Parts: sequence; C-alpha cells; structure tokens
Amino acid sequence: MAVSQTLNQVLGLVTEHKVEVAVAFVAIYLLSQIRAYFKLSHIPGPWFAGWSDIPHSWSIWNERAYQYYYDISKKYGKITRIGPNSVISSAPEVWIHVNTKPGYRRSDWYFKAARVEYQRDNVFSQADTEKHDATRKKIAPGYSGRENLELEGSVDTRVVAFLNLIRTKYLSVDNSPVKVMDLAKKIQFFTMDVISLVAFGTTFGMLDRDSDVNNFVKSSEDGLLINNMFMALNLAWLVQAPVIGRLLAPSVKDKTGFGAMMRECFRYIDERVENAETDTRRDMLASFYRHGVKGDELKSEVLEQLVAGSDTTAGALRGTMLHVLSTPRVQKRMQEEIDAVYAKRTWDGVVPHAVVKQMPYMQAVIREGLRIWPPVLLLLPKDVPAGGDTIVVDGKKVFLPGGTCIGVSTLAMHHDKELYGEDADVFRPERWLLEKDQEKLAMMTRINDLTFGHGKWQCLGKPVAQMEINKMLFEWFRNFDWAVAKPHRPWRLTNAFGLFLISDFWVQVTDRDA
Repeated sequence: MAVSQTLNQVLGLVTEHKVEVAVAFVAIYLLSQIRAYFKLSHIPGPWFAGWSDIPHSWSIWNERAYQYYYDISKKYGKITRIGPNSVISSAPEVWIHVNTKPGYRRSDWYFKAARVEYQRDNVFSQADTEKHDATRKKIAPGYSGRENLELEGSVDTRVVAFLNLIRTKYLSVDNSPVKVMDLAKKIQFFTMDVISLVAFGTTFGMLDRDSDVNNFVKSSEDGLLINNMFMALNLAWLVQAPVIGRLLAPSVKDKTGFGAMMRECFRYIDERVENAETDTRRDMLASFYRHGVKGDELKSEVLEQLVAGSDTTAGALRGTMLHVLSTPRVQKRMQEEIDAVYAKRTWDGVVPHAVVKQMPYMQAVIREGLRIWPPVLLLLPKDVPAGGDTIVVDGKKVFLPGGTCIGVSTLAMHHDKELYGEDADVFRPERWLLEKDQEKLAMMTRINDLTFGHGKWQCLGKPVAQMEINKMLFEWFRNFDWAVAKPHRPWRLTNAFGLFLISDFWVQVTDRDA
C-alpha cells in the first residue's frame, strides 16, 4: 500500500510539473551530448562526428563503410573521430599497440553482431578476453599442419577439381565460340569446398557439381547482408534479445537460408562425433574434439570457420586475380617464373606449398594483392581500458579516455603514400623486390602481415588461406591464359560486414598447352 501511495504521489508531481520534467530530460540529454563531444574533441574529424553516429551508420547501410573509413582517414589523418565515442586509426603502430596491450577488449556492439547462432559465441564473436583466449588455445592446433595432417592433401583435391571444371566446361578453343566463366562464383565454390573438407572431413562438392549446393553460398551471403543491415540500424542486439531474438535469428528448423545451412553442417558434425572413437582422420574437427571442444561449442566453432574461412580467402583470390589480369606484364612475368620452377620440378600432381613460398615474384604478387585489395575490411573495434590510454601517432601523443571505441582503417593503412610512395594506389608487385631500404621493406612486410590481424587476435585460418592462395595461383597460371571478358565492368561488388561480396566476374580461359 505504501509503495502504491508513493508511486501515485510521484506520478502526480510529474503530471503537475510535466513541462519542467520535459525540460529537465532535454537538459540532461544535451549535457550528456556536450560531455561526449568534448571528451574526444582533441581528435580531428568531421564536425558531425562529435554529435552523431548517423553518418557512420549510413555508410554501413550503403555497404560502403570501408570507403568511408578510407576517405575520412585520408582527409583528417591517421587518427580520426567517426562518432561521439568512436575513433579509427590507419597507423599500424597504433593497431599493433591496441592488439597487444592488456586491458583492451573487443567492443560488444560490434562483435555480438558477428554471432552466427542465437546467444552463442564463437572464437571470433567472443568479447570476453579470457574466454576468447581459452577457446583459441583449444582450437589453434587444428589449423596447423602439425595436427591437421590432411590439410595440404585436402586443398590439393579441390585444386584438381577446379582445374578439371575449367577443362571440361569453360575452356575456350580456337575456331569455336568463346566460353566465359564467372570466376567469382567458382572461387567461392572452391573455398567452400576446401573449408568444408578441412573443417569436418566432407566436401560440399560444389566444384564437382558446378553448383551452389543447398544454396550454402547464397545463405552465407544473405546472412552477412542481414547482419550488416541490423548493425547499420544499431539493432544487432535485437537478434540476440530474449524471445524476439529467437524468432529473428536463424534456426536449424528453417527449411531454407542460413538455418538450413546450419542444420546440414551440424548433421555432418554429429555423424563424426558418433564415430569419434573409431574415426582415424586427422583433420580440423578431430583436433578440436581431441582438445576438449565438444557439444554446442564444437558446432559453433566449425560453423564460424565455414563462414569466415570461405569469404575471406575468396576475397583475396578475386582481388588478386582482377589486378593480375588487368596488368599483362605481371601475368607474363608470373608465368615465366612458374615455368622455370615447373621445369625443375621434383613433385607429382599439385605444386607443394613449400615450393610456391620460395618463389620471389609470386610472393610479391600475393603480398601486393593483399595490400591493394585487403580481403577483410572489418572495423574490428576495441574498447580502451577504464583508466584511458596514451597512444603515439606520427610521433605525437594522443590520449584516449577509458571506454572509447577504437577501430582500424585498413584500406588507408595499406594505401599509405608516406610508406608506399605516390603510386600507393597502383598494383605494382615489383615494389616488394626493388625496395633497397631494408628497414623500410621490413616495415612494409610487417604492415602487410596485419592483413591477417595481430597477436592473439590474428586470424586462425591464415595457414589454410595462404596455402589455398599459393597453390591456386600457381596452378591457374601454369595451366591457363586468362582475360577479363567485360573490362568495362569487370564485376559486381558490394561489401557487407567488412567482407566483399563479388559476382559477375566474367573471364575467358584458354589452355597454355594448346
């Protein structure tokens, strides 16, 4: 009764002084906005960034956030404000610092949106640093060749399948109508086949069927686009909310879409687990299981690698291929180096990864491809420790208050004219071979390696991705000559959640032995 009377009295006062109450709420809001504005006012950026996140959200909605980060970094410098509580940096030393200094943690608003299951984290979405480190320790061995003994052999089978698909269906020959192939789509089939085979020992067989089996590729891309939309609207939390989140999130009960993809993946995993005691395979799933990753956690980690491991590698291969095919001298020099190595071969079948890693020009092409066209342009924000932190940008100290969200401007980092020269926006692999300043070359290499992240946040799939890229480029250019079929518009492009979704990359392929 006393509580009821008190509540009625409060409501009466509010009703009686509703104008004053409204003014008070507006004043509190304005004061909080002003406080937020001045909190980071010492960091350059567009005037509106101190007051609103709307321009940033708009760039995400338009699927052009990566370009927004690049443009704003070029205009305002290597540390730039993009929101009331958000900054980005294109300075590699800052990003290394943020990823190594204790106290920084992943930003919840961003990484929770990266969950692929309802209210269940994986190693990428986990914002709790201790939990992330514990999970990473258990699954890291599965990505190495030491425990995943079938890794290189698995990649080889899919490389052969890709070459066979081209020879049997898409090879153009003299005195016949030209055949064209959507290389973007076939590359996605390749990376999906590889990661499924590496992850749980069964390939989807997309290259064998030349088809998006069960619409897995489409489902993955649709999931990224939906996540991107929710993030732009600042509604990513809604998908994880009680009750309503369960209705919005994909489910294994779904007949189509990402949920159907989850169901099929979990079925593969369940079959393996049922026979775990007698299964002698030495692949990623077996390694995870051996190190104590079981049940729902096992399913989450395998599913996450299926999504992340496919799109990122596909982006790297597509970007590198477009730039090589657009630069004839590079394609010619690559093939000359490949021919010289192949003439002295001591192997049968697909080129060993170790051989390609020792090819100077090929490695220069791959590094330049990753530099000019980074396959992952995620913001990857971290929260500054509670007490704040001082970073150094171009020799100047900059204080970041505790709780500030700091992300990376990847494209601006890799297109820095101070480091790469006036032709930083040009694809020129020779820069990696002709640079005489060894200290500068070491810095270029160190920054290039940031493509895969840094420290304990580095991409676990890096060894698999590098193997796919090295082997595929070697065999593509050893066997075939390539040309872009529609140079006036080489492909269709969008970017969702920092990953490039590319289609209609039409190419003409001819046999070099013809």
